Amino acid sequence: MAALLSYVLGWVSGIIIFILERENKFVRFHALQSILVFGTLNVASAVLSWIPFFGVFFGVVISILAFILWIVLMVKAYQGEKFKILWAGDFAEKQVS
Repeated sequence: MAALLSYVLGWVSGIIIFILERENKFVRFHALQSILVFGTLNVASAVLSWIPFFGVFFGVVISILAFILWIVLMVKAYQGEKFKILWAGDFAEKQVS
């Protein structure tokens, strides 16, 4: 359940869970992946918002993709799966091992 909670508030809940959980590598993996994925998406969205027209379009696309990814990651964490997202999953796995 703590792995699922890592994704509930995006990177914010990831930071909280990562700090609080010291033993469970599965939970720490999901918390760190949440920080990396949703932190990156937030930064990308903020940067793109400064670009006229295209920035708004890409911001909407990123928001839709982030929402879908958010749901998928919460479901996978609840099911007990270590679902890795590209570079973030590999990095998180190495850091918590």
